[in-house]
Amino acid sequence: MNATSEPAETIVSETVFEGGCLCGAVRYRVRGAPVARTLCHCATCRRAAAAPSVAWAIFKREDFELVAGALKEFHSSPHIARGFCETCGTQLTYRSERRPEVMDITTVSLDAPETCAPEREIWTEEKLAWEVVNPSLPQYPRSSKG
Repeated sequence: MNATSEPAETIVSETVFEGGCLCGAVRYRVRGAPVARTLCHCATCRRAAAAPSVAWAIFKREDFELVAGALKEFHSSPHIARGFCETCGTQLTYRSERRPEVMDITTVSLDAPETCAPEREIWTEEKLAWEVVNPSLPQYPRSSKG
């Protein structure tokens, strides 16, 4: 190989997302692209976040790691655990025993939430009447998984 030839192997850059809670006590990192991005209108997500809807970036669970602090978990349903910062209360994660291979992360807890805009809206049958859906996104009355 001479000085002007290309290397035999190309290194592919890895997508890395970082984020954390309001007070900074909990920080996380995710390596890899999201497998889905949703905006959820279900009543449980709304109550847990005290918001009209919650945007989620869904990643492979194996790609998620805490880099500072610890999550306190609340079981909002028998098979659901929501992770939050014990200090400031920011909700950061959602885990379902029915989907153990993925970890949902609140999109707005990402350092760059604009990189993970929702690609669909789910649980629109529970949407607040005064919240407007995005007509350019697919709408699902319940989960988008059928």
